[in-house]
Amino acid sequence: MMAKSGLISLESRFGVSETIDRLVDVVTHAGMRVFARIDHAAGAREIGAALRPTELLIFGHPKGGTPLMQDQQLAGIDLPIKALAWEDAQGKVWLSYNDAHWLAERHGLGDASRDAVAAIAAGMQKVVSAAGGVSASP
Repeated sequence: MMAKSGLISLESRFGVSETIDRLVDVVTHAGMRVFARIDHAAGAREIGAALRPTELLIFGHPKGGTPLMQDQQLAGIDLPIKALAWEDAQGKVWLSYNDAHWLAERHGLGDASRDAVAAIAAGMQKVVSAAGGVSASP
């Protein structure tokens, strides 16, 4: 399935921070590394601006991303994997991430990384659902 604009968004049953906390737990228990957690709303407050809760988690594992970069090195611009928890104007919380198949298309990835792309797609669906995703966005 190709996501609209390359993004997949799942509604979370939890607040933004708790969704990211849960995602950290899931990915670390799956053997992945968390590289960074960025609180965009806190950054906005630093400059006196308002932003609904929005947090980005950057995570991954060389086993997943390396085959993509071996196939097309520029795929590294989209790695490691990122997931964004954010609250919309109606107060719903979403967890969004790049569709691995969209990344493959974007970078012209071929047979050499086909298995890695499929594994990333399946893994993302699993970790995002475990972190609190309950339904796909329209």
